[in-house]
Amino acid sequence: MKFTIVGGGFGGVKTALELAKNHHNHITVITDKPDFQYYPALYGTATGRSHLQSWVPLGQIFAGKLNIDVIIDSAKSVDPVKKTLKGSSGNDYEYDNLILALGSVTTYFGIKGLDEYSFGIKSESEINKLKHHLYQTMVEGHEVEKQFVIIGGGPTGVELASALGSYVKGLYRHHRLPHRRIGITLIEGSPRLLPRMHPQTSAKTAKQLKKLGVTVELNKRVESANADGLVVNGKPLSSHTIIWTSGVANNPFFANNAKHFELAKNGKVVVNPHMRSAKNGIYVIGDNAFTPYSGLAQTAMHDAKFVVRNFKRRQEGKILKKYKPVMPPVVVPVGERWAAFEWRFIRLYGWPAVLLRKAADFIGYHDLLPLGQALGVWNAQRIVQDDYFTPTPPVE
Repeated sequence: MKFTIVGGGFGGVKTALELAKNHHNHITVITDKPDFQYYPALYGTATGRSHLQSWVPLGQIFAGKLNIDVIIDSAKSVDPVKKTLKGSSGNDYEYDNLILALGSVTTYFGIKGLDEYSFGIKSESEINKLKHHLYQTMVEGHEVEKQFVIIGGGPTGVELASALGSYVKGLYRHHRLPHRRIGITLIEGSPRLLPRMHPQTSAKTAKQLKKLGVTVELNKRVESANADGLVVNGKPLSSHTIIWTSGVANNPFFANNAKHFELAKNGKVVVNPHMRSAKNGIYVIGDNAFTPYSGLAQTAMHDAKFVVRNFKRRQEGKILKKYKPVMPPVVVPVGERWAAFEWRFIRLYGWPAVLLRKAADFIGYHDLLPLGQALGVWNAQRIVQDDYFTPTPPVE
């Protein structure tokens, strides 16, 4: 059978790997990047750890898989009648079985100035811009900022806030800058941090962040941003480094092709019990599907394995299984020596959760890479980047 997968994230890559186990299958992966991006490690790369933990070349992941072809392009439109997909390059791609796993994109919720004056850490280019900004401001400008503001009290915001202070202090120690106070403020619009997790976890996480010197501001509404800082709940908050970790939306491909899909209120695609769009039979998985726990890496992997099992059942003439969502465990590191773990009624804090996070990262890598390569990438989490102290200028 022939399969076309759009997306090189957790869902797309795992689907390709599972399908490739049957040598009679031929898989084409269309993705806009030559690397797989391991999102849980991005905050570490943004604060001085190795880029090897965050980006793995697809050529390395698919090495030896002769029935997988990779095309660097992005999807622009789809014609379910003709079974063709048009890329941004202008090329048309015919398909027999189409699986869409495009992932999500950043949204600023229409907040004025955020797109221009805030930094992000959701891509390699965003991380390079942030690190170069810090270097220019503190080292070339010979000053340490008074205030860093991180917007978004979800896992990414918490992880970044807990690691940023150590990174900045390392910069000014290395460059022998005068000791000045580093202020890190984490802003969250909800009444508590990590609003999708248990209230006990929220409280313990806030307490741990305060121990690390992070100021936590809850129930705060960011109204606008400019070169001098933010307006929060009607009051100015000074900062020349605003980092946006909140806000994701479904990939705009689906809104641009809305006539072919049934979209939920949040813009995600309504799928049937077999993960297919009701309107056209196209498979939609991971962040793009309107299912419980959508948006998590573990869910994307679960979706990938589910659709591949059903492909196999269809090939064997068996009855297809119906999709059952699975609640994944969540581990949020807060500094190097403390983390919070949740799964169903189980909650762990401190070193046990740190060890579980390390194990979860290794499993995540090993799901996509052979044992030896997975160990190498996993170990990269402990490596300090070559450009820790003098970042390479970002490519515009």
